[in-house]
Amino acid sequence: MTLRRAALIWCVLALAAALALAASLMLGSVRVPAGALLDLLRGRVDGLAGGVVLDLRLPRALSAFACGGLLALAGALMQVLLRNPLADPYVLGVSGGAGVFALLALLLALPAIWVQASAFVGALLAISLVMALARQDFLRADSIDGSPRLLLTGVVLATGWGAAAALILTLAPDAGLRGMLFWLTGDLNGASHGWPAVAVLALLLLVSYPSAHRLNALLRGETVAQSVGVAVAPLRLRIYLVASLATAVAVTTAGAIGFVGLVIPHMLRLAFGNDQRMLLPAAVLGGGTLLMAADLAARTVIAPAQLPVGIITALVGVPVFLWLLLRRRGR
Repeated sequence: MTLRRAALIWCVLALAAALALAASLMLGSVRVPAGALLDLLRGRVDGLAGGVVLDLRLPRALSAFACGGLLALAGALMQVLLRNPLADPYVLGVSGGAGVFALLALLLALPAIWVQASAFVGALLAISLVMALARQDFLRADSIDGSPRLLLTGVVLATGWGAAAALILTLAPDAGLRGMLFWLTGDLNGASHGWPAVAVLALLLLVSYPSAHRLNALLRGETVAQSVGVAVAPLRLRIYLVASLATAVAVTTAGAIGFVGLVIPHMLRLAFGNDQRMLLPAAVLGGGTLLMAADLAARTVIAPAQLPVGIITALVGVPVFLWLLLRRRGR
């Protein structure tokens, strides 16, 4: 793909992200006119509109964009690492580990900051566990494809984390179940700082993008990649760490939000091709836009009540995912 075509795709997606951000800032229980939003951009802060936009909606919208971008970036990388088009950011159990530790914190009625900290610790533990169990597959320098064993290891661990989460939900008091279910289905209601997640998203994209041309070679097989000079083992380890850290930050910020990391890379691949040099930035923009739009719908469809954003992404993602499966079977 030419740089000009890739730049055009990124500009279109960036425009969609800007429109979604503007809608997220303007719409809600208190409507903010376009003129008031422009005044805010010029630094003229009105009392009510300024408080609503700057203190509530902007951090939430930035968190949604960052989480969507992180999940889509992780999904694109995982699908290369595992050489499986159906892989998603959660397939190796990162969200499962985060979920179990977050549920334990909620069960103990710890403050919100401890819930997020516990989720991040659980995600890191899950990442370390997969690395320890599958270290031979990560460090393998020959041409044997280790992705099936790595995938199987992750799926088994994810099943174990799921069982532990179900056990905690069974033992939890009824009063705490609502908060636990909201966390498990994705919730941006508590997002009060969006910039840290945006900074992590930018950092991980900068770390992964220089490897995009090597990812293109890896997609053709490890033998082909080695034949053109790609050091497969370090590349495989870098992909796993970047994708896992992206998933960990997203889950810690907003809980487990499904389908973004699976569907967005597929949609972009079907529309524009599978060149990773184009796909990685496009996935970040597409995933961020989708999650901002889904969060806007989650807090306005049945206002003043709010839905978990994961429900919106699942309602959109399920039919799209089934369509992808049917399209794939028809080839």
